[in-house]
Amino acid sequence: MKTIFEYTNVSASPRLESIAIEKLNNLKTKYSFILRGDIFFKKENTTSDEKGHHCGIRLSAPGPRLYAESSEASFAEAITETIRDLDDQLRKRKEKMKTF
Repeated sequence: MKTIFEYTNVSASPRLESIAIEKLNNLKTKYSFILRGDIFFKKENTTSDEKGHHCGIRLSAPGPRLYAESSEASFAEAITETIRDLDDQLRKRKEKMKTF
């Protein structure tokens, strides 16, 4: 699976990339029809310490693209929450694909 990273107000981080790739590979193992992942990291200026580290992931797969995003206290938490949302979407997509 091809992965592309984009950073806004954040320096590129091999650690973040490895976390995201590891979690995406777990999804790819479960859902072999995933073709590509675009991962977006953004640091937002907020007054809350509980939010501000934004992660968005767009997946290319058969049918419309899938997208999920979250804003958490750290990028690792944001990645985990975003992957969880995508897993739900992919499960639904797989069920629809089985009916055809």
